[in-house]
Amino acid sequence: MRLYLLRLGTIPGLQAPVPGYLIRADDGRTVLVDTGAAPGAGPVQVAGGEDVVATLSRLGVRPEDVDTVVCSHLDPDHVGGHSAFPGAEFVIQREHLDLARSGTVPRLEASRPLWDVPGLRYRTVAGDTELLPGVELIASGGHVPGHQSVLVRLAHTGPVLLAVDAIPVSAALDADRRPVLPFDLDEKELRASTRRLVELARTENALIVHGHDAEQWRTLRVAPEYYD
Repeated sequence: MRLYLLRLGTIPGLQAPVPGYLIRADDGRTVLVDTGAAPGAGPVQVAGGEDVVATLSRLGVRPEDVDTVVCSHLDPDHVGGHSAFPGAEFVIQREHLDLARSGTVPRLEASRPLWDVPGLRYRTVAGDTELLPGVELIASGGHVPGHQSVLVRLAHTGPVLLAVDAIPVSAALDADRRPVLPFDLDEKELRASTRRLVELARTENALIVHGHDAEQWRTLRVAPEYYD
């Protein structure tokens, strides 16, 4: 199994990555985690050739090759390329999809045209779920209810925990002292998820990949390099 870290844009000012992740599984399945930001939409900068389709193309992956898209959550910088994968199954926490469809969270409602695309097939899960051998979805709400992270077990690297926005930067690893950022909706749940993910990483001896940590991403293998 191979794990590719995809840089699908940049948050201006912070110069922080907007990430996606590609998993090439041992059984031949191709899994994409999040689809980045839509070029020209919102404050995120997406350089030419940095959108998800172009990024995958450089790895020899066509949209029709993607079997599954894991949705960590439906914030605008994570759903910009959903419409490019009409043949994939989108896997999302039931709690989060129900919340998004309720229209009660303005930023999820604003991104609705990107994720509520006619014909897309959503499969909901509830809580921690084995997606396929070696890939586990980890419930990690707080940033927004129903957020999920992904644990990938690799033969040589060992486990890698894609924390996404549950722990977006290394400065948020301390559950009690971590900053609560403007887009975090539930402080109590956020701190509980942080504590749980850090403990999981400690138990598994896993590398935690933070979703928007410019400094960490300079030290990581970013596509076309990979972890295996």
